[in-house]
Formats: sequence, structure tokens, C-alpha cells
Amino acid sequence: MSQSQTSEIVHLGGCLCGGVRYELAGPLADIQLCHCSLCRKAQGSAFAANIPVDQDKLRLTSGEELLSRFESSPGKVRTFCGRCGSPLMSQAVAVPGVVRLRAGSLDAPTGARLGFHIFADSHADWWPLDDKLPRYSERPPA
Repeated sequence: MSQSQTSEIVHLGGCLCGGVRYELAGPLADIQLCHCSLCRKAQGSAFAANIPVDQDKLRLTSGEELLSRFESSPGKVRTFCGRCGSPLMSQAVAVPGVVRLRAGSLDAPTGARLGFHIFADSHADWWPLDDKLPRYSERPPA
């Protein structure tokens, strides 16, 4: 995390190979741990650690030509580095102006906090949900 000249919080991040880099202005929302089967497949892990961000606060600083996109389900596009495969974000047509940034793509330290589990009923049978975070069967209530 760094500070810009206007003292606005700026978070930096990018992909594994370093080809894609971005900056994100402003404080971070709590991390949402998504256990749906699509997120598990896309991450190759027990869950996706997502941070919803306003698209206009996210600025790509390098590597736009490396970005690849995949529509994993109707209206849901996942963006990743086409060189190293790092998942970077996803966006749903139903939620315009918001992207779900992959928390693991942020440079440390972030000051981010875990918020809650979503699609918890779909969690991997080999990953116990034994923390005290709130859990939702699907999405949290509005």
C-alpha cells in the first residue's frame, strides 16, 4: 500500500509474471470468500478471495495486451493474465461498474480483512469451514 500526493490510499497489484500491473484508489472492502464450484475451478483452490471494487477506481498501469477473458457463465466474465494464467478479476453484467478483484493479486501489505463466506453450502469437502466468519448459502442479503 502506498500514498499518492493527494493522500488517497493507493493499492498496487498484478499477476505472477509481473506483466499485468494495476493500481486501485481508495480503501478496500472486506474480502468475500466464494465457495461456488465455478470459483473453485477458476482458482484451482477451495475458494476465491474477492474484493468488490468500483471499476472507475481501478487503473491498469501495464499489460493490457496480456489480458485474456473468459465468459464462465452467461453474463460473468473472468479476466486473467494470458501469459502466466493468474486470475485477476471477474465482472458480472448484472452488477455494472463493479469488478471482483482477486485479493491474492494485491501487493502486500494491504490492510484487507476477511468479511464472510458466500456459497458456503458448496464448499469443497476437503476444506473445513471452521472459522467464525458469517456464512451465506448463496449471496448475502442486500
